[in-house]
Amino acid sequence: MASMSVLTRDEAQTRARLLDVHHYTIALDLTGGDETFDSLTTIRFTVRGETDTATTTDTFVEVKPAQLRSVTLDGHALDPQALDDNRLPLKRLTPGEHELRIDAAMAYSRTGEGMHRFTDPTDGETYVYTQLFLDDVQRVYAAFDQPDLKAVFDLTVRAPEGWTVLANGVTEHTDDDRWVAATTPLISTYLLAVAAGPWHSVRTEHRGLPFGIHCRRSLAPHLDTDADEILDITRACFDRYHEKFDEPYPFDSYDQAFVPEFNAGAMENPGLVTFRDEFVYRSAVTETERQTRAMVIAHEMAHMWFGDLVTLRWWDDIWLNESFAEYMGYQTCAEATRFTGAWTDFAVDRKSWGYDADQRPSTHPVAPENVPDTASALLNFDGISYAKGASALRQLVAWLGEKDFLAGINIHFSRHRFGNATLADFIDSLAAATDRDVHAWADAWLSTTGVDTLTAAVDARPGEWTLALRRDGSRPHRATIGVYDRDLSDGRTLVLRERYETDLPQTAPEARPGTRPALVLPNDLDLTYAKIRLDEASLETALRGVSEIPDALTRAVVWNTLRDMVRDGDLAPGDYLATAGAHLDKETDLAVVQAVLTFASTRVADRYLTPGQRPAALAGLTALCRGLIRRTEDGDHPGLRLIAVRHRIATAAHPDTIAAWLADGTVPGGPELDPELRWRVLTRLAVLGATDESAIAAELARDPSAAGQEGAARCRAALPDPEAKARAWAAMFATDDLSNYLFTATAQGFWQPEQADLVSDYVPRYWAEAVAVAARRGPAIAAAAGRHAFPAHAVDADTLRLGEECLRDADPVPALRRRLVDELDDLARALRVREAHTD
Repeated sequence: MASMSVLTRDEAQTRARLLDVHHYTIALDLTGGDETFDSLTTIRFTVRGETDTATTTDTFVEVKPAQLRSVTLDGHALDPQALDDNRLPLKRLTPGEHELRIDAAMAYSRTGEGMHRFTDPTDGETYVYTQLFLDDVQRVYAAFDQPDLKAVFDLTVRAPEGWTVLANGVTEHTDDDRWVAATTPLISTYLLAVAAGPWHSVRTEHRGLPFGIHCRRSLAPHLDTDADEILDITRACFDRYHEKFDEPYPFDSYDQAFVPEFNAGAMENPGLVTFRDEFVYRSAVTETERQTRAMVIAHEMAHMWFGDLVTLRWWDDIWLNESFAEYMGYQTCAEATRFTGAWTDFAVDRKSWGYDADQRPSTHPVAPENVPDTASALLNFDGISYAKGASALRQLVAWLGEKDFLAGINIHFSRHRFGNATLADFIDSLAAATDRDVHAWADAWLSTTGVDTLTAAVDARPGEWTLALRRDGSRPHRATIGVYDRDLSDGRTLVLRERYETDLPQTAPEARPGTRPALVLPNDLDLTYAKIRLDEASLETALRGVSEIPDALTRAVVWNTLRDMVRDGDLAPGDYLATAGAHLDKETDLAVVQAVLTFASTRVADRYLTPGQRPAALAGLTALCRGLIRRTEDGDHPGLRLIAVRHRIATAAHPDTIAAWLADGTVPGGPELDPELRWRVLTRLAVLGATDESAIAAELARDPSAAGQEGAARCRAALPDPEAKARAWAAMFATDDLSNYLFTATAQGFWQPEQADLVSDYVPRYWAEAVAVAARRGPAIAAAAGRHAFPAHAVDADTLRLGEECLRDADPVPALRRRLVDELDDLARALRVREAHTD
């Protein structure tokens, strides 16, 4: 079973009162085969108390071995059989210093947790890397595994010949196939990192520190192509943070490893950030995708200070890590790189993630009062801790001013460097830099749930107009109001008359001179976190003229407003599609185009419209994409053309056009079909029943890479054939052979709206089998089973009933339960939207 005894907050607090942990010496041996590796851990720690008393203490250390060979405490052997699940009792400890030594064999992971092992199908080379967050430390080495028991680490790794070992500090290769990492400063247990294998590396220095980027050898040409861009962004962010922060970068090197089958976007291990290696682009990407990579680089680097230098004391303050890094990632990307429009991408992508999460039953405060255990903590890595928290910080900066905000941050670093801190510590640091009541702000913004709604009412009189804003919610807001008129020269273009700031709740509506504007937009520039409802005239202007708004971030606010209205049943899904059809071909911001097309296809067409309405919606989206492709024939807008081609493939109701593209290897006029586009086309042809196993096998022979293996798994699961569906289902739920990525790819292919009748018998089977596989395989597969394998296409009352029965009766593990709660709430919302707008 994959489950472990979870650490409770009370247990962690008790252990922190009892122990001071000083030093870990860890020796890993990666040469023993492809199932296990050896882990020898020596921990030096002190038990608090008077050393001349007879008082003794009981505690425990965590370890989850394949085999526990031996345990010694102060030179005396302990019984390995005393291990209870993942806890090894340490009884009758006397006050003073102790040394614990644990020798174990550990199992490699295939799910991205612990020490993940991957063999590249392209060339047969093997790579391993650690992902020790949140409590997966114990899968790699024995530890007092909680963030507030920081220690110094000395690490040695024995690796196969030809491998390079990366770690938190500079590593040195000795003569006996061992790699010795530099001693770390004080860090938390979950931040230790190892990445080993025959890496392809690009190394340089910056400001006296070694910098490096690393990837699998099979991706070397693609990393080399982008190496200058990645390193330039890294250097620019590094320099910008040194302008913002008084505390210098606290570690001895900065490596960035792009690793296979990574569950998250990246992980902020000090000195060795690990990224999912999809960020090493094998195929053509848009500038928005490059911007996303730049933002993640900036995000993870911000963690070197907020998360690594100063670390949360317990997991209820995870937002202190993630919200800060999310805010700093976008802000620094906009300030220090060519991606000056990063906040537009945040508005239409990340922020909608936060809005959605905050309206589900699983919502929680940005800073929850009580996270009782590690299993509960893992559920909070969501749109609230990232996007809502970053939005709250952006609002705080608008209210406080950046100068005072950064002054408070630097006070925080100075007070808690190489230590741990809480929300109260953070707010006290901010309060020390300003006269404003930061504590009241924190109570209103960080301790509450839900999304406020700002509803506009405009009243016009001769020579003046007023805006009254009703706030449904409890938070104070500093909002920017955008006021727009139609350009008299053409009667269409919207021009900015003025922007002004206002504080909510309003004392009284303010009269402003002039005629009634064509558009009054609360939260122009997107500085606060709230849903917007426009006055009737402004809504009409938005629907008819969103593409005429001059600023991309303002257009993003309008598109978010329309999106929220659809989700709330206040705007017909067909009206959203009509607005997209009328205006998206004039849109210039790639993030906006991508977000609108994605919502229109995956939410509106696939869920909010009935099966009978879906074909017309797909036809409209196909026509829209054809228009975008025609618009970009001159070659001046390759990113926009790529987005249009991708969505033209995804919305194809008939195979002829995209099958011809695949046969010709190109879209007429470009682009040529690179591996990513070829797999997209083949997947859609599989859904439509226009390809077969032989074609999938031929494509896999053409592209035998890891991404090709995933593409083939997705295609095979998408085939409209009973035997193909049975094989895919068995691969996901009857065996445990699929890696995390192959499980996800198979799940993505399995459910298709076009195949609802074919897979109808699997919907009632899903619940029990998802519960079982989640219990067997752990949180990563549980999350994938709850998200990607969920029958989201089955928008009906029976699916909702079966899901509710599962939650009530089947006791799914927490990671699966959270996903099911969210997916079922989205399903119920889709049913309400259909009911509101179906005659």
